[in-house]
Amino acid sequence: MGPRYDPPVFPAPPAFKEASAGAYEAARPGAWKPAQPQDAVLKGKWWEVFNEPELSALEDQLNINNQNIAQYFQNFMAARAQVNQARAGLLPVVAVAPAYTNSGAGTAAAGGATVPATGAAAGVSSTRGGVTITNFFSLPIDVSWEPDLWGRIRNTVHEAQYAAQVSAADLENERLTEQADLAAYFFDLRGQDALQDLLDRTVEVDRQALDFTRALVEAGIDGEEAVAEAEVTLENAEVARIGVATNRALYEHGIATLIGKPASTFSMPVKMLTTPVPRIPVVVPSQLLQRRPDIAAAERTMAQANAAIGVATAAYYPTLSLTGTGGLQSPSLASLFSLPALFWSLGASATETIFDGGLRGATVAQYAATYKADVAAYKQTVLTAFQQVEDSIATLRVLSQQIDREGAAVHAARAFVDIAMGRYETGLDPYLNVITAQTILLSDQQTEVTLRVSEMTAAVQLIQALGGGWDVKDLPSASQVTSKDASRWGSNTP
Repeated sequence: MGPRYDPPVFPAPPAFKEASAGAYEAARPGAWKPAQPQDAVLKGKWWEVFNEPELSALEDQLNINNQNIAQYFQNFMAARAQVNQARAGLLPVVAVAPAYTNSGAGTAAAGGATVPATGAAAGVSSTRGGVTITNFFSLPIDVSWEPDLWGRIRNTVHEAQYAAQVSAADLENERLTEQADLAAYFFDLRGQDALQDLLDRTVEVDRQALDFTRALVEAGIDGEEAVAEAEVTLENAEVARIGVATNRALYEHGIATLIGKPASTFSMPVKMLTTPVPRIPVVVPSQLLQRRPDIAAAERTMAQANAAIGVATAAYYPTLSLTGTGGLQSPSLASLFSLPALFWSLGASATETIFDGGLRGATVAQYAATYKADVAAYKQTVLTAFQQVEDSIATLRVLSQQIDREGAAVHAARAFVDIAMGRYETGLDPYLNVITAQTILLSDQQTEVTLRVSEMTAAVQLIQALGGGWDVKDLPSASQVTSKDASRWGSNTP
């Protein structure tokens, strides 16, 4: 019952526009470009492409200890259990109800005379002080089974299997999200270390400049105004240097939470951001449909909705129930397991709803609409995936060009500072010109560090948009989802 499921075919473009050779014609030499050939996809531990052992160690801890991943893993295990719950409907239900009865009645209760029990329900009786006591033993077994003539139960099993696959894909999507967040935090923290180093060196230079200016004032070459200007410059640099510690602490705390450790017990050593952006292999758009766990989850959701239509459609057909009762009953325990104690009965019944006020039709229409909504959600997920890859490639290309130009700006700003300082030392210009040059240099250096951090996080986002190292073949099939080793598809381990 129900429509046959055929996954919708989504027309994918032949290539990503931003990854084409034409997109890099205006790029300066050395600007970032995606790796070639495009079929050299990322696999497994994708973060190893950055060649950062410390990041790799943190990612391994995240895969084991991250509590969000653990939560999604248990959701997957619960979904697997629901498949077995649905599958139980295909088998008969057997119940046993052993019983022992001991009853008594006086002669007055029997109208002044003792009437012996007869038939199959007769028990072993004895009289004590005018009271008749009867024992009775029974061991009945009830069997009931509803044959799945119209596929209602089978479609329910399929629905649960597809739901378990959705849960497995959601787990992998959450795992990828947590891994990408950790990598981004890692490079953000290293960027803060680079800013800290820059501001430490700036404070030291400003302190030396202040000492030099005071010496000039003492020699009568300059005035107190220059000393005041140098002091203001130094204090501003000190404030900026102190402020960097806040962001670093926040990123460090975030990393601790991601790897399942209390923030109070976790610290990372100071290390500047020196990691180069790797050449990231970009798959063709059609391959992207097989590499994103969120796309796999959206496709399995459609299959689940289609199976639900079959479940609802089966309600139009009659239900057949087979029942049977058998067992043993005897007035004495000694004769309970003998042939005369055997009894049984068999029966069958069919139920068909004649009128339900349009309930079944409305239910089928509801699930059909849900399926169409899931189709639209699937197509939107695919479109969003294409957009995210294009966005990340374009962002990396532009950032690499900005970093190249910003490096030239920093070089020019250093020359400006040297010129301004030389003219000040010879008395040609006031100290204000030195402050202006130093401010420009510091601003350019901070921008360069910020761009480098943005470039690294954009690289992480591109890898995430490409699906990391995941592939749809890593998703358990409908028949594998409840196998004994199926937990390996969603295990909260590396």
